[in-house]
Amino acid sequence: MTAAVVVWRLISLAVAVAFVGLWQVVANAKLVSPVFLPGPDRAWAALVRGFAGGELWAKLVGTLQHMALGWLLASVVGIALGALIGSSRAMRAYVAPTLEFLRPLPASAVIPVAIALFGLTEAMALCVIAFGSIWPLLLATIHGFAAVEPRLYEVARALGLSRAAVIFKIALPSASPDIVAGMRLSLTVALILSVVCEMLAGLDGLGHWVLLSARAFRSADLFAGVILLGAIGYLTAQGMTAAERYVLKWRGQGH
Repeated sequence: MTAAVVVWRLISLAVAVAFVGLWQVVANAKLVSPVFLPGPDRAWAALVRGFAGGELWAKLVGTLQHMALGWLLASVVGIALGALIGSSRAMRAYVAPTLEFLRPLPASAVIPVAIALFGLTEAMALCVIAFGSIWPLLLATIHGFAAVEPRLYEVARALGLSRAAVIFKIALPSASPDIVAGMRLSLTVALILSVVCEMLAGLDGLGHWVLLSARAFRSADLFAGVILLGAIGYLTAQGMTAAERYVLKWRGQGH
């Protein structure tokens, strides 16, 4: 780790500490009613209390499960479809109008349809999360496959490689930077939609915890849930960064 990286991380930490300190000062001065804005000390106490009682553990696991299942489904379908469409110019031409129609459609517009089909169930949440998460990954995969150097395909034809061999040995490694970037974006979308579905369907998760806390004016519990959601977003982003370094380490070796 270079000195510049250490300095920037220390600066980031200092900004975070300053933000928490300012939050505590505002809360102590009661510039905003404590009913709506608890201090970080009260939010932390609610977080500890929730974990000690076991309730927050169940909510955390529920949200992680919804996010992970929806994201994995979107990843499998998105990469498979993206590879199929992106590796064929004819497929891109035929499917492009449909993609342009569906891509701008917000996931929130699909929620009533999903509720009508599946009810207020886990299946509804999985459907909505997967639908909203698939687009960044699908489009990134299509772009990655479409951007493969044409000469590589010529070499594959000269070697007599099968379509599957071309995809796994040539196109997929070349498109992997785009695919990983799409997976990172879709993971963020999956977390957001998990919270939305939990609020709407009353599913066990942090979204439901936050909603009930807001309705009961338990501001400390509400902020505890929001802090946990922020932590999930940060840790998953860091995990994807580490995975990206591992999967794409060959890029650094080539320079």
